[in-house]
Amino acid sequence: MQQFQHYIGGAFEDASAQFDSLDPATGKVWAKMPAATPEDVNRAVDAAEAAFFSAEWADMTATARGKLLTRLADLIAEAAPRLAELETRDTGKIIRETSAQIAYVAEYYRYYAGLADKIEGAHLPIDKPDMEVWLRREPVGVVAAVVPWNSQLFLSAVKIGPALAAGCTVVLKASEEGPAPMLEFARIFDQAGFPKGVLSVITGGPDVGATLTSHQKVAHVAFTGGPDTARHIVRNSAENLASTSLELGGKSPFIVFEDADLESALNAQVSGIFAATGQSCVAGSRLVVQESIKDAFLARLKEKAEAVVIGAPDDVATEVGPLCTKRQRDMALDLIARSVGQGAKVVTGGDALDREGFYFPPTILDCDDAREADSLTSEFFGPVLSVVSFKDEAEAIEIANNTRFGLASGLFTQNLTRAHRMIRAIRSGIVWVNTYRAVSPIAPFGGHGLSGHGREGGIEAALEYTKSKSVWLRTSDDPIPDPFVMR
Repeated sequence: MQQFQHYIGGAFEDASAQFDSLDPATGKVWAKMPAATPEDVNRAVDAAEAAFFSAEWADMTATARGKLLTRLADLIAEAAPRLAELETRDTGKIIRETSAQIAYVAEYYRYYAGLADKIEGAHLPIDKPDMEVWLRREPVGVVAAVVPWNSQLFLSAVKIGPALAAGCTVVLKASEEGPAPMLEFARIFDQAGFPKGVLSVITGGPDVGATLTSHQKVAHVAFTGGPDTARHIVRNSAENLASTSLELGGKSPFIVFEDADLESALNAQVSGIFAATGQSCVAGSRLVVQESIKDAFLARLKEKAEAVVIGAPDDVATEVGPLCTKRQRDMALDLIARSVGQGAKVVTGGDALDREGFYFPPTILDCDDAREADSLTSEFFGPVLSVVSFKDEAEAIEIANNTRFGLASGLFTQNLTRAHRMIRAIRSGIVWVNTYRAVSPIAPFGGHGLSGHGREGGIEAALEYTKSKSVWLRTSDDPIPDPFVMR
């Protein structure tokens, strides 16, 4: 039985209460996690504020901050096998994916290490002859970062990296449904040499999140999760008038035209919905396929889905592991039952596997006769794909945009002019053309509508954690002629 601690103000602490963490592959308790109290949150935020104003951090050059982030990236790369093992154990995400993803997480910190001393202000060509005016970019202050259990090391890197590069300090709340990797990450961060209090890592239930996101000393809230929780966070931010960046869910269309490279489209669709057991905000959960190829495409997709290797997440041969929680498995069953009742037809899968743990098979629903089925309209974290067909480009666009989400989309076609028309017409923050699930620290990531606002990744993310300051310098030696006139 492993025991984990909070990391508050540069110190590791046992909590006054603990909760059990279940191994999704067995459904059994494998670790004890610390449960933060509102008092713990207050101490973490106080430590972050003290660090933000300390000479050790506030007077550190941007180049020096970048070197610390580089050191952190190196330590993450060294610790990647241990972090991958913990994430797999605590969330059920397969080891093949956690190993690859965490190794790449180090590159996000390296990117923001290089960006730290390139967050620039600007000189303004002001309309007054005796003034020099420029803009400074300054850190916003204490950041509350709230991340979910899926891809948490990645989702925290796109918050912690740019926030520290900009000179902010961070209190991170890890999800109570799988916090082990983030609590272990705190140990790696501690080795990097940052001043104490620059980062604290805690976990706990909704009361912890509410206390953190409404705290009077928090200047910015960076959140990844669902729209319902985001609404609570926006209400909480009214208490401190904190700015927010919200990376929320999606119901991403995966559009396949008859002229597409069908083998590439099939493989990308399998990856887009069944990788990570479908527990991804950018999962391509709506297959929108041209009517003329639907039957053939769906038949081959069914073969590929049924050939997926389902097994223990720590086995390198496994392609689909368990869902993270029993609740997710139960929600899958309920969603499918509702959708079938609305007219959807099960092509493959559709029922929980008879084995220990929270396993659920790759599932495909034909929704051509049920275009308002819940599986088409509700975001769901699981390996459930809903399929509809279209006749022409106009109908494909109409179906793709028939959602209140707007995070990601995929498009497979060999017609270049069509691709450009579709890119303009699809309402989403990301459009992948003839590929899917590609990410990079250089490219911003985010959506609109129920998929949130703000961007993570790229230079845009760093600017989320800064505010501009206008500086006016009068260059004339003459006395100000009239003190009652604005200059």
